[in-house]
Amino acid sequence: ISETIGKINEISTTVSSAVEEQSAATQEIGRNVDQAARGTQEVTANISSVSEATSETGTAATQVLSASEELAKQAESLKGTVETFLADVRAA
Repeated sequence: ISETIGKINEISTTVSSAVEEQSAATQEIGRNVDQAARGTQEVTANISSVSEATSETGTAATQVLSASEELAKQAESLKGTVETFLADVRAA
């Protein structure tokens, strides 16, 4: 009987140890899942920031293109005015 009690005690100790190890592993998994969730939130926030910056860059590029087209028109007009002025000066 004492041998059987010893074996049962040994088995109980082994099961208890395994349960403790499994509990520790489960807690570690929980911490890892939490860290992964926080990392995902950070990535989502960064993607949102990049998307916003991309949109702003696109808007700025459109404005620069429009301004450069207007500047090109004004430069062409100024060129014509200067050519006319020089022609008038030469003719005088």
